[in-house]
Amino acid sequence: MIIQTINLTKRYGKLVALSGLHLNIEEGDCFGYIGPNGAGKTTTIRILATLLQPTWGEAKVCGYTVGYESRLIRPLIGYVPDFFGAYEDMVVQEYLEFFAAAYNIQGDQRKRVVGDVLELTDLAYKRDDYVDSLSRGMKQRLSVARVLLHDPKVLFLDEPASGLDPRARIEMRELLKELHRMGKTIVISSHILHELAELCTTIGIIERGELLFHGTLADIISRTRTGTTVEIKVLGRQDAATTVLQKLDAVSNVESEDGRLLVSLKHETHDFSFLARALLIAKLPLQEIKEEHVNLETAFMRLTKGIVQ
Repeated sequence: MIIQTINLTKRYGKLVALSGLHLNIEEGDCFGYIGPNGAGKTTTIRILATLLQPTWGEAKVCGYTVGYESRLIRPLIGYVPDFFGAYEDMVVQEYLEFFAAAYNIQGDQRKRVVGDVLELTDLAYKRDDYVDSLSRGMKQRLSVARVLLHDPKVLFLDEPASGLDPRARIEMRELLKELHRMGKTIVISSHILHELAELCTTIGIIERGELLFHGTLADIISRTRTGTTVEIKVLGRQDAATTVLQKLDAVSNVESEDGRLLVSLKHETHDFSFLARALLIAKLPLQEIKEEHVNLETAFMRLTKGIVQ
């Protein structure tokens, strides 16, 4: 277990930012951490990155305990916050060489390492540009380049795609995929759920400081799928269609949402062709009928209540 928390709790006076968090992340995982604003994601990441001390409980990274052995953890991790510090008077090459020197990387090795991370993050053509002139997307890639200089085993990224345009988000996602293929363990918090679903091997959902779920995407979808739900679109006359469908024995519930009817079938009813027949017999114009696709966004909405601290 490369990351483990046991009853991890963080309090700020009466405010409980984290409450008894138990989390296990295997080496090589890409762990997506999601939850509403104020749920405790950033607090968790800052504790694991040795920037905060827990009120009580224990957090271990690479076998070392946060607090007691933080100096042994720091050379093994890289932390990318959700904001970029100001370095107006440095060009990209100088910026990376400055941090490489801080990691005690010297001489020819420093030049080689800086060149490697610039190539990996696709910033080599920006090496002579001033840091402050970079777009937000490039600054985020530069933040990742910075934390790769000492070749860490674990990367913590707090909302790395926040404020990025679509192209920059895609480029960031592809960079993280490449780092995962290289064997890095990645912990990433984000509100862009469909990208986490594509990127991450495991997901954690947190709300009001409490972990609601931890597992694979398949596990979370299985947990939130309570039965077969069918999406139906009819041309007008939704009220009439609702009345027809509610009278069918195999239908447990009908809801209207965004111009669609969501029809929940009773337990173990999977063949929904009878719905189309009933609407056609009632001479209601059927436009579309399909089984509802449950994805990470759907699961997130079903598991959380939207309550913040």
